[in-house]
Amino acid sequence: MGEIVRLQKYIAMCGEASRRAAEELISKGKVSVNGKKVTEQGVKVEIGADKVTVSGRLIKPEQKNFYIMLNKPLGYISSAKDQFDRPTVADLLKDEIKARLFPVGRLDYDTEGLLLMTNDGDFAYKITHPKHKVEKTYLAVLKGGLTEAKMNRLRRGVALSDGFLTAPADVRIIDAKAGQTLVQITIHEGKNRQVRRMFEAVGSRVDALKRVSINGVEMGNLPLGRWRHLTSHEISKLKNP
Repeated sequence: MGEIVRLQKYIAMCGEASRRAAEELISKGKVSVNGKKVTEQGVKVEIGADKVTVSGRLIKPEQKNFYIMLNKPLGYISSAKDQFDRPTVADLLKDEIKARLFPVGRLDYDTEGLLLMTNDGDFAYKITHPKHKVEKTYLAVLKGGLTEAKMNRLRRGVALSDGFLTAPADVRIIDAKAGQTLVQITIHEGKNRQVRRMFEAVGSRVDALKRVSINGVEMGNLPLGRWRHLTSHEISKLKNP
């Protein structure tokens, strides 16, 4: 008898999507088990015995896991594919890895920097699930200055335009010159466009944004648009937030 796992975990093991994205596939009716469509969460399958299809395509667990660090440029979608045929981060791998990889979380179209890609759903889950509070550090170029009062508001947490109250952020000024301020900010949440919206909430505009670190794993001098394999030490660090 093979191992019995939840359907969303099985989909992640196959490198099809992260667990959270797999739950969406199930809810949308795109997943079938042994020929029967499944739309409810919590269904379990036996590895090696049950046949699982996504959009009619049979999926099987990946034999090897990949862990990639990518320096995402502006103008790329954080997705394996895009319905509007816009460039995606998968295009930057240039078929050099013979496995279906998906992004770990998201990085906005107009934001560049550190993005992780993998086919290990459990790895992605540990990094993206809010309960693990994985820290992400960004460098933001702001138009104009940033007062101590505004930084203190960010350090206490601010209410976004939709009413969401952010957790306290770590904020410090790196450099300032006429008309612009370079700020480092660290958060552990992942709301849509959260960093930009946090600065908007205190009356500052972000002209450029780059993610430089996740859970202490830094992008360093990796060139824009290039990627590399994570080291075993980095993988261990990310798996234990």
